[in-house]
Amino acid sequence: MEPGVTDWFARRSSQAADWPSDLLREAKGSTTVSVVLPALDEAATVGGIVDAVCRDLVDVPHPLVDEVVVLDSGSTDATAAVARAAGARVVHRDEVLPHVPSVTGKGEALWRSLAATSGDIVVFIDADLIAFRSHFVAGLIGPLLTDPSVQFVKAMYDRPLTDGAVVHPAGGGRVTELVARPLLNLHWPQLAGFVQPLAGEYAAHRHLLERLPFATGYGVEIALLIDALGEVGLEAMAQVDLGERRHRHHTDLRLGRMAAEIWQTALARLHQDGDLQTVQPTLTQFVRDASRYRPVTYDVTALERPPLLSVLGDDRLPGR
Repeated sequence: MEPGVTDWFARRSSQAADWPSDLLREAKGSTTVSVVLPALDEAATVGGIVDAVCRDLVDVPHPLVDEVVVLDSGSTDATAAVARAAGARVVHRDEVLPHVPSVTGKGEALWRSLAATSGDIVVFIDADLIAFRSHFVAGLIGPLLTDPSVQFVKAMYDRPLTDGAVVHPAGGGRVTELVARPLLNLHWPQLAGFVQPLAGEYAAHRHLLERLPFATGYGVEIALLIDALGEVGLEAMAQVDLGERRHRHHTDLRLGRMAAEIWQTALARLHQDGDLQTVQPTLTQFVRDASRYRPVTYDVTALERPPLLSVLGDDRLPGR
């Protein structure tokens, strides 16, 4: 990483345990917080997430969260009923901004959720998380409530890969490692310090989110990260280590479609900036060192040799 990014990583990376509830309640004051879960056929997991947030952060003497909204993208299962029974306000995608025809996609649901909520801080949580705990939300809002200069906070965590009955401690972030991280390192090196750039768990001040465009599909996370950098700068961004994240894994075919959308979204921003040819030939990856992440940076300069004929000449090749 560049020296400035290394310094940012050290100062703007924290752990969920750094943000105890007592500290956050004191800092919250009159600030309101909305938690949003975009959902499409997530009846198996959405109830547990909503229940944990309501139990620990809403239905308490001094709540940290003021509303929990499930933005339903047209589920055909019991997602809406389960979420409502657990304590969420459920809003169908097509009920929000009805004068704007809706399209499918996660980013579409997130964009419309801004019009369906009122919190000064908006926290996005994926609805397919397994063994969810409320510190995901508390950790994400910590920097936003305690530091006026922070406007955008991204989650970082370990992503185990479940293979039948076997759970591997890492390997669940294939699109991140193979697509998003190389793209950001090469073209937006300021963002190289984000451990999980595609994390579906992040929080931001409403006044920032309402100024940003939203990619309607799977490119929404990389788009918001890049656009937030351009809007407020790296110093206004932070990340919090939430420990471990487990969720339903997608097939390789679906991951391929995700990767294509993410790549297209990034390329669109490169064209807008006129920096399509600008490449920073380093790649920063992250490994666990005790309880914290440690960045490791590699030179990934791609060298090429000229055609052999231009070096030896036609008559110097064997068989000629």
